[in-house]
Amino acid sequence: MEWHDLCFLHWPVPPPALQRTLPRGVQLDTRAGQAYLGVVPFRMEGVAPLHVPDVPGLSAFPELNLRTYVTVNGEPGVWFYSLDVTQPLAAALARTFFHLPYRHSRMWVDRQGGVTRYASELLAPDTPGGGRFAGAYRPTGAPLTVSSDSLEAWLTDRLNLFSADRAGRVYRGRIEHRAWPLRRALTQVRVNTLAEPLGLTLTGEPHALHAERLDVRAHWLERVL
Repeated sequence: MEWHDLCFLHWPVPPPALQRTLPRGVQLDTRAGQAYLGVVPFRMEGVAPLHVPDVPGLSAFPELNLRTYVTVNGEPGVWFYSLDVTQPLAAALARTFFHLPYRHSRMWVDRQGGVTRYASELLAPDTPGGGRFAGAYRPTGAPLTVSSDSLEAWLTDRLNLFSADRAGRVYRGRIEHRAWPLRRALTQVRVNTLAEPLGLTLTGEPHALHAERLDVRAHWLERVL
């Protein structure tokens, strides 16, 4: 798959507010005692199994994530609280095969003059709250040289995702890609209710990074707990 016009928007949050949301065996990952929630808007293209052609309506769509960072058996990775997409079938397939909280949303994305404007509203009637986002972002400055011990690397250099099924079994999905082509980003967030189901409100200026494009390969899940 290809990820386009991606923006990492991160806010620091109290660790206890997130640790209690995680299943047994999944530990919240913190940096200097601080936890982070990330809102990540982007566009996906070329989404298909290896050597399978694109499927119209299923292989290209916008996606908006709410995520934090965890470890399982000592391995760092990403934990998703929500993944909003415009394709209900893609959402259903991802929920079934990857045990990820995909949701069907109405979304609008436009890019002009390097500025991406992004809006999303949850359509699933059985999901309480936490479904609206509207903002704009653009890259600024030169490409970053990211050191392995930096906050930027800690927030983005994650090659595992973890998820759990309804029985509490935990799975790992590995992804492969080159180093993130990161730049700083200027942002304006007008609406953001994504963290409301966690009892949190994300306010203030986020830590913001932009990536123009990244080609990614994802592997099937394997059970780890």
